[in-house]
Amino acid sequence: MGIDTILWPTDLSEGSFKSVRHVVSLAEKYNAKVVALYVAVDLCAYFPAYGNYPSPELIQQFQSWEMEEARRKLETICQGMLHGCPNLKVKLVRGNAAEEILKTAREEKAGLVVMTSRGQGLDKGPAEATGLGSVARQVLEKSTLPVQIVYP
Repeated sequence: MGIDTILWPTDLSEGSFKSVRHVVSLAEKYNAKVVALYVAVDLCAYFPAYGNYPSPELIQQFQSWEMEEARRKLETICQGMLHGCPNLKVKLVRGNAAEEILKTAREEKAGLVVMTSRGQGLDKGPAEATGLGSVARQVLEKSTLPVQIVYP
């Protein structure tokens, strides 16, 4: 089986970094491009229920800050942990995590998605870290390409 592109979605949690060694190993084995994906929550989708507070400008300012911080953290992680990948692309988007993972997999023509069973839930502790998280479950249920789940 040839894999040209591996999609590695991360929520930047310690739990999500548990799949990095596996991603590097597969990228080296298949000489594959790795797309590191971070999906930010679209806060504007939540605030109409609260009377559009805070202001759209304040939300935009926060979201811009979040994306820049995510880019900085992801690039640091990629330089330190994904240095064995022959070709690396960092992508940041905003929206529903599972939907954006599936959309990015299609856009990037990924042959494989590699993700941990849980991201932030794993960081909270063993009691919260059982089974699949909601994002991993949705990606597995809806994906038309192979998904490898790493259980840390």
